[in-house]
Amino acid sequence: MSEQSSKRRFASRPADPESWIKAPDRPSPRADLAAEFTARLTIDVTADMRGRIKIAAFQRGQTVADMLRALFEREFPTDEGEPR
Repeated sequence: MSEQSSKRRFASRPADPESWIKAPDRPSPRADLAAEFTARLTIDVTADMRGRIKIAAFQRGQTVADMLRALFEREFPTDEGEPR
């Protein structure tokens, strides 16, 4: 196996987006979170925004993922009656 072919690609584009979207989610590699967090969300942000997000998470002593999950929970509560 050549060095190039042995490298794993992070996020290649699917050949057939429709079947990829409809495919069931694969289990999370982090078993402790698999039951609660089963979907992955990918967004495009500028390099500047990514840097600001990472700095904010570091200053708060959180991971970026945990900080964004908390943000989404505040902004998109389960029950409509919950305060934002």
